[in-house]
Amino acid sequence: MDKYAVLGNPVNHSRSPAIHAMFRDETGQDMEYGTLFCPLGSFRETADSFRSGGGRGLNITVPFKEDAFRYADTLTERAKTAGAVNTLRFNDDGTVLGDNTDGAGFIADLKRLKWPVSGKRVLVMGAGGAARGILMPLQEERPLMLFLANRTVSRAEALAREFPKIVAGSYEDLPSRGSFDLVINATSGSLSGTVPPLPDDIFAPGARAYDLMYTPSGMTVFLEWALSHGCCQVSDGLGMLVGQAKESFRLWRGVSPDSERVLKALREMLRAEA
Repeated sequence: MDKYAVLGNPVNHSRSPAIHAMFRDETGQDMEYGTLFCPLGSFRETADSFRSGGGRGLNITVPFKEDAFRYADTLTERAKTAGAVNTLRFNDDGTVLGDNTDGAGFIADLKRLKWPVSGKRVLVMGAGGAARGILMPLQEERPLMLFLANRTVSRAEALAREFPKIVAGSYEDLPSRGSFDLVINATSGSLSGTVPPLPDDIFAPGARAYDLMYTPSGMTVFLEWALSHGCCQVSDGLGMLVGQAKESFRLWRGVSPDSERVLKALREMLRAEA
């Protein structure tokens, strides 16, 4: 039986085993998927041990995505652009392929929601790894404008320089930029219950808000703030989580499971545990 796992520290909280178990059962794959705790500073040794024990692939979560980037023998273009790897595939010839499926999972969820990006004014908040992973696929959807805001402006400007046509600035710059059709929270603020310092009129008529974080209810503090400030539709990042997992599964197994059914089951699971 082919072995897969999600590697991280901590890792027991991960929803990936439940997601991939549902994918496996739906597609009839002969595989198992578990969690793999990795001590800090021991990524290579842990990954090597998993491979030698018959492992065929790994999902990578914090704080090891850059370690996985360096570990891979070859990288997909989207992994190179993201500068991080969240999926490793151990090939039959002994080589290791590194991919980043976060951006693909994000765009897939926008399409599931039927939220267009083409011709829209888009604001991304945050300049860390989460933002980096979604900028290239967002840009490929041809927005009218893509603005990157961050508390530390130099980080946003440095990141924007890697992507043509992306404009970067501070939150203080936003009032002069007008309103946006899609506002994406790629900060970790929702984990601590904080909302970025946005102008009250940031949302254009019919605007949507997306938080890369997720909660059992589907509502984060940022999304609650958005609804109270004129936003039309909101979504948390649970669909992105399932979408990136689906892309990893396809990379490993060559089949694409039904993510909509899995997303519904996962949401019900989270609510039952809350």
